[in-house]
Amino acid sequence: MSQWISRIPIPKIYLSFLLLWLYYAIFSASVLALLGFVFLLFCLFFQFPWKTVTKVLLICGLFGSWFAFQKWQQEEASKHLVDSVDTVRILPDTIKVNGDSLSFRGKADSRLYQVYYKLQSETEKEKFQDLSDLHEMVVKGKLASPQGASNFAGFDYRNYLKTQGIYQTLTISEIVELRKISSWDIGENLSSLRRKAVVWIKRKFPDPMRNYMTGLLLGHLDTDFEEMNELYSSLGIIHLFALSGMQVGFFMDAFKKLLLRLGLTQEMFKWIAYPFSLVYAGLTGFSASVIRSLLQKLLAQHGFKSLDNFALTVLVLFIVMPNFFLTAGGVLSCAYAFILTMTGEEVEGIKGLVRESFIISLGILPILSFYFSEFQPWSILLTFAFSFLFDMVFLPLLSILFCLSCIYPITQFNFLFEWLESIIRYVSQLSTRPLVFGQPSLWVLVSLLMSLALVYDYRKNLKKMPIIVLFVIALFLGTKHPLENEITVLDMEQGQSIFLRDMTGKTILLDVGEKSEVEKKEAWQEKVTTSNAKRSLIPYLKSRGVARIDQIVLTTSEPKQLDHVLEISKTFVIGEILVTEETLSQRDFFDKLKESNLNVRPLKTGDNLFVFGSHLEVITTQNKDKKDSIAMYGKLLHQTFLVTGNIEEKLLTKSYPKLQADVVITHQETAKKKNNVEVFKNLQPKITVISVGKKKTYKEKYGDSNQELGDSIYKTDQKGGIRFKGWSTWQIETVR
Repeated sequence: MSQWISRIPIPKIYLSFLLLWLYYAIFSASVLALLGFVFLLFCLFFQFPWKTVTKVLLICGLFGSWFAFQKWQQEEASKHLVDSVDTVRILPDTIKVNGDSLSFRGKADSRLYQVYYKLQSETEKEKFQDLSDLHEMVVKGKLASPQGASNFAGFDYRNYLKTQGIYQTLTISEIVELRKISSWDIGENLSSLRRKAVVWIKRKFPDPMRNYMTGLLLGHLDTDFEEMNELYSSLGIIHLFALSGMQVGFFMDAFKKLLLRLGLTQEMFKWIAYPFSLVYAGLTGFSASVIRSLLQKLLAQHGFKSLDNFALTVLVLFIVMPNFFLTAGGVLSCAYAFILTMTGEEVEGIKGLVRESFIISLGILPILSFYFSEFQPWSILLTFAFSFLFDMVFLPLLSILFCLSCIYPITQFNFLFEWLESIIRYVSQLSTRPLVFGQPSLWVLVSLLMSLALVYDYRKNLKKMPIIVLFVIALFLGTKHPLENEITVLDMEQGQSIFLRDMTGKTILLDVGEKSEVEKKEAWQEKVTTSNAKRSLIPYLKSRGVARIDQIVLTTSEPKQLDHVLEISKTFVIGEILVTEETLSQRDFFDKLKESNLNVRPLKTGDNLFVFGSHLEVITTQNKDKKDSIAMYGKLLHQTFLVTGNIEEKLLTKSYPKLQADVVITHQETAKKKNNVEVFKNLQPKITVISVGKKKTYKEKYGDSNQELGDSIYKTDQKGGIRFKGWSTWQIETVR
């Protein structure tokens, strides 16, 4: 193998980057990636002789054929879906129990499915919590296609499952039979072994110690770690739980020392390391970072170091895990490894470690912004402080305790982890909010990465550095403060939310969605959930670079909005909250808003919200049933907009008999009220945007008669998020 690798005609890192551009050009159908690949080929012609170029083109052809074949397989799998599944085999290490909800990944006829089931009793819940052996289910259920992204910059569950080889979900209505089975499949047996280890730890060790043991040793964090997961994420150090080079190095070196003490030679260990790596990868759930680290470790044993090691790792990943670079974990893992490889040789002492931490944080910043839209500056210091504790203290300690638990579980160290969590909570209170940069476009992302590479290359050139640094800052500022106007109607699971921002940076949020109604359940049925705001609204605002919301307008006093308001106030700076005077009279509602020390003031009929160099006027604050409701009207960039609130026909026609609007933004409860048909006929809108909840689609609830709503109708259940963008005129874009 070494001889074959040595015959690669160009530097291996050059070849890996060349193939990386080709990879994204094929898998993502990206014009930018294709241009990057062509540019590198163009440079190749001028740097190397024709004979070398021919060999490189042959290699590119072979890899390109492999990429194209893999993509074709994915497309074929997504087209040829099955109609029903009767029997499904459980992959034990994917089992998740959250209240009365069970989910896991299952196999049926060589296909993978994401499976969901509502547990029927506490006894059944306990059975699945302890299940670790391989089992097969005979079931009755319904197959469906996974949900794609419903908002701009939203999580695309369908694409995520696609990278895992899953194209359908299975919702089980009844488990007919559950039986234990055996299997010769190595992956299935490793899945069972990992699950056995997780169940063993949960039985033998107390909380929170058990969560750190499963997280650091097995890469498994359960739902009961949700609170701390959020705190670690907010501080930018959740990656401490991501199994990577440190853990791989620790276990590989420990295994090597053990075998050498038993009398094995270095040469023998090289070959034993391969099955050990397979087992370790299986015990960690075949995570992207572990596989990358293991490959680098194995290649290092054969004499490949530094950039050659990294480049060969990338080439191997192209072959053995074609979807690796389509996942955030895969991209981030390789990005961290590349930056470490480039800067690792310069690290000396504490000063060097601090410098390394800063360089890594700066280098990875564009990719972090692309995936998460924000950066926590405290993470530089906290990573440096806690990485030593996690890698040098907790990892060896927990490994020893886990091994000893076969004899006797030692739980007296639980106080260390209780102490750690109290520190994390204290630090989170002291820390500032993360810096929100927004999500850069692919063009900006590539420009940022290339610019930061130049910053590193010219770090000692005082003449060129300022120019490059200013360009980098300009790219970040352009992402955070896009010079455009926008009105975005988000696809919320319940309620509606409308975001407005003008070129000056003025931001207004009309409603924040509503908390989903939760049925009263027994204690064992209660589950950890994520609010609609966290899933939809907050990620979108971050992707647009929003760190401050000048005004939040609550068009109704619906209590289900309050939890979202308080959730948003933890993430963004809020200037003021505007409500009706009737809302202020509701003591419980008002007191809950005041709990977070937010500035609250009333809106009256005739008040204006200034935005886009114009304004939205409050035209009514009350329904005929005396309940509060805010409807707004205004001319924004040469088009008139009406935001209906809970509009009532009699009030509008009486007060504004000649009211017309180019664009009406409403929701399903308003659009099809019997009394409001005439209102929409009088308005004569050109465009109507309707927020539709998830429980029932617009068509299911109201039929498909839309004539009175205008020529162009956009519904969030069909189109996802709907955005008006422009400088002087509006252009419409939708998610779907």
